[in-house]
Amino acid sequence: MAQAAKLDSAVDLSDPQYYVNRELSWLAFNDRVLHEAIDPRTPFLERIKFIAIYSSNLDEFFMVRVSGLMEQVSAGVKTKTADGLGPAAVMDAIRAHLRPQLQKQHSFFQQELRPQLPEHQIYLLDYNEFNPAQQAYLKDYFERQIFPVLTPLSVDPAHPFPRLSNLSLNLAVAVTNPETKIQKFARVKVPNNLPRFIGLPSELVDEETVWAGTTLEEIIAHHLIYLFPGMEISGHYLFRITRDADFPVREDESDDLLVAMEEEISKRRLEGFVCRLEIESAMPLELREGLTQELQVADEDIYELDGVLDLKDLFFFLSMPLPQLKDQPWSAVTPPRLKSVERGEESFFSAIRKRDVLVHHPYESFSASVQAFVEQAALDPHVLTIKMTLYRTSGDSPIVRSLIAAAENGKQVVALVEIKARFDEKNNIIWARKLEDAGVHVVYGVVGLKTHTKTTLVVRQEGDRIRRYVHIGTGNYNPKTSKLYTDLGLFSARDDLGADLTDLFNFLTGYSRQTNYRRMLVAPLTLRPGMLKLIEREVAHVKAGRPGRIIAKMNSLVDTEMIQALYRASQAGVEIDLIIRGICCLRPGIPGVSDRIRVTSIIGRFLEHARIFYFTNDGAEEIYIGSADWMPRNLDRRVEAVTPVLDADAIQDLKDILDIMLADNRYAWDLGEDGRFVQRQPGADEAVISTHDELMARTLKRDRGGTIDSIA
Repeated sequence: MAQAAKLDSAVDLSDPQYYVNRELSWLAFNDRVLHEAIDPRTPFLERIKFIAIYSSNLDEFFMVRVSGLMEQVSAGVKTKTADGLGPAAVMDAIRAHLRPQLQKQHSFFQQELRPQLPEHQIYLLDYNEFNPAQQAYLKDYFERQIFPVLTPLSVDPAHPFPRLSNLSLNLAVAVTNPETKIQKFARVKVPNNLPRFIGLPSELVDEETVWAGTTLEEIIAHHLIYLFPGMEISGHYLFRITRDADFPVREDESDDLLVAMEEEISKRRLEGFVCRLEIESAMPLELREGLTQELQVADEDIYELDGVLDLKDLFFFLSMPLPQLKDQPWSAVTPPRLKSVERGEESFFSAIRKRDVLVHHPYESFSASVQAFVEQAALDPHVLTIKMTLYRTSGDSPIVRSLIAAAENGKQVVALVEIKARFDEKNNIIWARKLEDAGVHVVYGVVGLKTHTKTTLVVRQEGDRIRRYVHIGTGNYNPKTSKLYTDLGLFSARDDLGADLTDLFNFLTGYSRQTNYRRMLVAPLTLRPGMLKLIEREVAHVKAGRPGRIIAKMNSLVDTEMIQALYRASQAGVEIDLIIRGICCLRPGIPGVSDRIRVTSIIGRFLEHARIFYFTNDGAEEIYIGSADWMPRNLDRRVEAVTPVLDADAIQDLKDILDIMLADNRYAWDLGEDGRFVQRQPGADEAVISTHDELMARTLKRDRGGTIDSIA
């Protein structure tokens, strides 16, 4: 626990005791995800979903963050982060934290959730639990669908150890020659292009059964004799590897960034070093040692687990037709100010000209707002130009189809496709080529920077004047994630915002050295100094005897300069609430340093993704939304856009959202001075306030014409 600071200005705000390590804070976030699986208040199939999310999150953490730390340790890097830990100490802490947590996750699924599946007529069985008729079906399925795909690879002097692909699930098979009694090792990859869970046909199960089946690896394991005829199978054991998947591209040395990115993607599967090896606990020592030697994995990077490996595939069970075991379905509504557009009474552009429109996904429809905006712009004969940034989008993106249609309709269309968006590069490259083929002017960003901003600019001829319409959002132009992530978007026809976006796109597509913007805060130029100025203004108000208040909602808070600015604001008397879903390197509640700072994390059915920044400004409130967290990468190494929200009703909507989140006692966690999160619990006579339930109810009430009362 951090020691109490002296109550004077001599406090050294760079002292490591005032900071939480970034990686350990991320692990704490993922623990909160796992808690949703363990919490009995979560619907049963949603609990299984959170088990899967925990594993999926960890895969990326190892591929990017852990692998990077391991490279630093290997290179002898001793540099410490603000919390005082160097790479080796962080790696030790990660391993110590994860071993019990992974055991907890796997044992909870195996011993708690899996045994409850039959209560709901779902049967995930071991092969020996099937009756003869069911086993006959699985044998036939193996012969027809699985066996032709398998390639057993033996390991001996004539057959070197095979190159294993990233995140591959494998069977290590011990086979013995019955004549020579010589035992050898072979590897069988569990194909990732076949379903992981194989179900029985309805005629082989009871009428009440929703699903019955087993894993692909179970079927393979019980038919290994097909792969090794004449040999004795001494044993088979599952293992899974994770490789380093972070290959930075040297943009300044690449003639064709698209080709360079394609080469990077091909490297990820096979070339990165192994940073994690997961094995069945029952794997014999000799076989384990052979694997670690061939894969060059240290003992401390081996994780022994029981039961099903690669639990992220448990997402499959969310497809079960059992709505009573899931969150109540939500159907997004059309934003109130766009209902006239939906009814065909006016155009999207007419509605935006009247007033700014703030939309909140997934409560309000992405298709009836963002998607409709781009679709209408593509077809409108008066639209001259559409410019858009695409960081992540869906594989069948209607947004991209609209951009292609716009180009075919003779409009000037510019798409900035960020092909460096990690793990979405391949999808973005595919769409970039399709856009280029359709005549869209495709730009791949600024050298040395990722373009993370979510912006659209539409230029329209209206009589004898040109008018610009903008959308500035906090989330990706992705209709699929818009149903799962909470995000905000602002539509506006304000001249100053249109001019700002024009300058931003000129910076992105040309050689502009724009350094000033009228309204927007843009990284890496004005966002950091702009946010620091807004914080310092609250300090000035307090020093002048006026109240000071900051509420900042974001995904992560890592940047040391921003943290120190918040510490100074707290010391001055500014009241600060931070709503941070993921990483938080700030320690709240330290006397004399952060005793006026409170940190809340919301983990629930939707992934909190919107960024909101509120400053009370002595009653002349200012509130901003945008794409940037307070992390060095967002502030210094990405193109980000944060916009003020100026419409009075939109400002109130944002304040209501913040108030609801701060009042949450179901999904909210409070961060303590010791760096630990504690989940809030409603009192015996206290009503349960769930952020997502409250916002759904609020949205429905407004959609039906009711008045909205603020929580506060």
